[in-house]
Amino acid sequence: MLRGIHITDMLLIDRLDLKFQSGLNVLTGETGAGKSILLDSLGFVLGWRGRADLVRSGATQGVVTAWFDLSIGHPARIILVEAGFPEADELILRRTNASDGRKTAYVNDRRCSGEMLRQLSDVLVELHGQHDDIGLLNPRKHCDLLDEFGSLDTSNVRNAWKAYHLFKKQLEETKIEFTAAQKNQEYLVHSLDEINQLAPETGEDKALDVKRRLMQASIKIREDIKKVSKNLSLDGAEGLLNDASRWLEGVSGQAEGRLDIAISALSRAISELSTSQQGVESCLSSLDFDPLELEQTEERLFSIRALARKHSVLPDDLALFKQELSRKLKGIELGADKIISLEQQLFQAKVDYDKLASDLSVSRKKSAKELEYSMAKELAPLKLEQAIFTTNLEVANASSDGIDTVTFMVSTNPGAPAGPINKIASGGELSRFLLALKVCLTNKTQGITMIFDEIDRGVGGATADAVGQRLSDIAASGQVLVVTHSPQVAAKGAHHWRVQKSVLKGETFTTVVELDTEARINEIARMLAGDIITPEARAAAQALL
Repeated sequence: MLRGIHITDMLLIDRLDLKFQSGLNVLTGETGAGKSILLDSLGFVLGWRGRADLVRSGATQGVVTAWFDLSIGHPARIILVEAGFPEADELILRRTNASDGRKTAYVNDRRCSGEMLRQLSDVLVELHGQHDDIGLLNPRKHCDLLDEFGSLDTSNVRNAWKAYHLFKKQLEETKIEFTAAQKNQEYLVHSLDEINQLAPETGEDKALDVKRRLMQASIKIREDIKKVSKNLSLDGAEGLLNDASRWLEGVSGQAEGRLDIAISALSRAISELSTSQQGVESCLSSLDFDPLELEQTEERLFSIRALARKHSVLPDDLALFKQELSRKLKGIELGADKIISLEQQLFQAKVDYDKLASDLSVSRKKSAKELEYSMAKELAPLKLEQAIFTTNLEVANASSDGIDTVTFMVSTNPGAPAGPINKIASGGELSRFLLALKVCLTNKTQGITMIFDEIDRGVGGATADAVGQRLSDIAASGQVLVVTHSPQVAAKGAHHWRVQKSVLKGETFTTVVELDTEARINEIARMLAGDIITPEARAAAQALL
């Protein structure tokens, strides 16, 4: 139950404290006085998505606090526990809105998300606003409303429909791929055979290119290297150094050690010369090649590069390209089996969907009868005892919602044909039908505060009195807040507030005043007569009360 709301610096409200009670709470006031500001503020603290510019002009932030009593077993307690909050008998919601648009929410003085506020609001407050008729009168929404009334879980049907379409899409894509692959099969086989015959290896292109350039260069450098080899041989430097070493060693004994350094250096020179000769000979050996080998090397190198160009890949990527060709060929081989498997899965998904959709349709028909029975009980107190409300179910094309089309039908007079609710009911009748329907859709929810925003528009006299009485009956076992312009409805309230606008020092403010008995007479008299309250209007107001 909503116990109260505190509002600071929201739109035209600078500071406001309201304490609500059980039963029927009525809010009245002139058009434009600010009744919608109260609902906007309440919606803000409950996390509802609404207008963004809520902070009063000149203020740094707006704050709304609402507090609720939670009965034992109230579903809000479960939400608190699941979110890691301690369970409590009282629930205090607070939300701030800074002038720069930043919003902060608290539950029992602990920070929380806007999403948690919305979860709590779903089990705390049910708002029936002026624009609800759009959904209630739209036949495309009737199926959802019937499911809501019957507490029907449609998620399994939606999941089955999703699975069916997923298999259908996979099957279509696989068939397209399979057909395209079959057309390319001959090309794939031929290309794979070419690569297999050539059998290129990763890195082979570079190795062949180096080998080819070396063989081409060897023709030019071989003669110079042979000359070097000859000059380093016994006929050249090696012979001369050996002779010099032999001559020095022959006379070293007579030189008294003066040739030792020279002989040692010459020995090292002969050793280094030998190393140089080995390198030169090794190079000459590597430069020996068969002209046919150069031809073969060039032929293989050019073949690898030509094959790479043909398939628009790098030579080193031919091995990967071969794997891709093999995968595609394997896909063709497996494609037929995959198509058969997907067709079987698609068939089973359709069977599963049909079964679930059929079961849902049966449940909807049962819920439709229960809704018709509930509506019949609600229409009588609203002076529509002769009216008949029916829920028409017809077979529709399969969809994620099942196989049903739901239309709410009404017959307002005995013997008159039934028709869609949005085409048959007049303005006053429509308001009462919608009130009955809203009550039926909400009456399965326990411990919830129901708010009706001008539900009585379009009706007057005895009919408005009947609407007020029904709201009062509903509120007898709970809490109802109603915003109304109807004096008949206002007179049924157990608690009455007047919303009024005033100007102070050039600023406009909205205030809410709780009315005592005398003030209620004046307010209802104003609603009956207008600005000038006559004795007759006061008498009529007293009679209504």
